[in-house]
Amino acid sequence: MEDSDQLELCFPQQGNLSCRKSMVESTGDTILNVLLSLTCAITVLLNLLVIVAISHFRQLHTPTNLLLLSLAIADFLVGLVVWPGEIYIKTSCWALGNIACVCFHLASFVITSASVGNMVLISADRYVAICHPLRYNVQVTVKRIRLCICLCWFSSFLFCCILLKDQIALPENCRSCYGECVINIDMESGILDLVVIFILPLSIIVTLYTSVFVVAVSQARAMRAHVTCRKGPNSHSLGARKSELKAARTLGVLVLVFILCFSPFYLFSIISDVSFSSSHYFIYLFDFNSCVNPLIYALFYPWFRRAGKQIVTLHILQPGSREAKVV
Repeated sequence: MEDSDQLELCFPQQGNLSCRKSMVESTGDTILNVLLSLTCAITVLLNLLVIVAISHFRQLHTPTNLLLLSLAIADFLVGLVVWPGEIYIKTSCWALGNIACVCFHLASFVITSASVGNMVLISADRYVAICHPLRYNVQVTVKRIRLCICLCWFSSFLFCCILLKDQIALPENCRSCYGECVINIDMESGILDLVVIFILPLSIIVTLYTSVFVVAVSQARAMRAHVTCRKGPNSHSLGARKSELKAARTLGVLVLVFILCFSPFYLFSIISDVSFSSSHYFIYLFDFNSCVNPLIYALFYPWFRRAGKQIVTLHILQPGSREAKVV
């Protein structure tokens, strides 16, 4: 507990109805805020780089890259809107009113939900591409992917409106005193959020990528057998092993990062049954996934490194740069 002489009223004119804020910031809080601000900036820049690269170069206008673009937009908004807002709520008094508070939390829920939805779509895209390559060009088209992306964002918005219907109907419930901006989720809504945004997407992603991994290993073994017949018994070993390890590593990174970033937040929210304002550190970890996503889904692609070099060196400003070969 902080001493009363280290606290001051957010709105002195409101008297006892006003929240109190700390007048003293510890060294740990200062360092944390600096790290969070730096992470926000990195999240925005990395995802902006993905957005510019895919939007600018025509060669990158493929179904898979459209999904990466949608994911990057969601993660870009996390770094630009969600994370700064959470830092502001934790460190300062909310002075923007009840309606703005509800709008902020609704936007936060929609953006993070859409980010999860895009991860599921990317998993499905990779599943069809690797497990059913002959059907891929027929089943996965730019038009269908655009429709899926629109449905993903719309369903995220609709679900979050249902989840926060009480707060939307009564914005004043978002505070217990003037200067506070919190969202209280009851147990039923918390379980619904847990199932729809965490358990169900995680189950789909794990199932799809497990299938991808099995097929990738089978293909690697088939290639190893093919090379053995042509080049002798020892020439295939290193290449096949690298293929299997790469498939396992990709699957492990995708699932592990998702679990590490999302699990603590949902477990804390369900077990403690308290307001979201009490789980800032878990929310920061939750949002950190948006910083890692461009590294997982984009930086592993050679085309991203080539496109990034074109962007950083400002070659995209030259005439005809949209037609440059980056793949």
